[in-house]
Amino acid sequence: MRILYHFPLSPQSRKVRLVLGEKRLPFEPLTERTWERREDFLAINPAGEVPVLTEDNGLAVPGGSVITEYLEEAYPDAPLLGRTLGERVEVRRLVAWFDGKFEADVTRNLLGEKLMKRVSGGGNPDGNMLRAGYTNIKFHLDYIGMLAETRRWLAGASLSLADFAAAAHLSALDFIGDIDWAKAPSAKEWYARVKSRPCFRSLLNDRITGVTPPDHYADLDF
Repeated sequence: MRILYHFPLSPQSRKVRLVLGEKRLPFEPLTERTWERREDFLAINPAGEVPVLTEDNGLAVPGGSVITEYLEEAYPDAPLLGRTLGERVEVRRLVAWFDGKFEADVTRNLLGEKLMKRVSGGGNPDGNMLRAGYTNIKFHLDYIGMLAETRRWLAGASLSLADFAAAAHLSALDFIGDIDWAKAPSAKEWYARVKSRPCFRSLLNDRITGVTPPDHYADLDF
């Protein structure tokens, strides 16, 4: 059985789960608490990071970007990297934007400080990082809104990995109530379309002990 070692609110893990779901590839999700440094997990991925995908033949594929590229090559049905060279460039540009710049500007400052520190016993949130995250998210939501207003999907005419990369980060932040959707109507309309896809259902059912998501988190008509 295909296994995905993941953490429920890890954006990289969520991105992979969305791709697996969109491609209709069955898998068994196993929650990995990377801060526990389990020897069995480190034997699979010495970096000690999630996600890691293992196939029936024993192949272990580590890292969100490596896994999604692998899935595109191994299972080309329902392509998510674009059909033309130009489309593939734009998809990869936006994936790098969300997994790099958005992660550094927003996710690390908000999700990392408010939730990951809490569940891993890492101490109290850093106020300076929280303030930076709340400032930065406004710019990023405006950028997503601009893309959504000028294109059907973020990278162009077709749903792509760029949409899933963005939605993976936003859904994790939405879980902890850190997105003011009322101030980002265009981003909200795009996110609602991604959120309504069948592959998103398992993400909406995620729960973390001691953390209650806002009522709209799992609402498809929020």
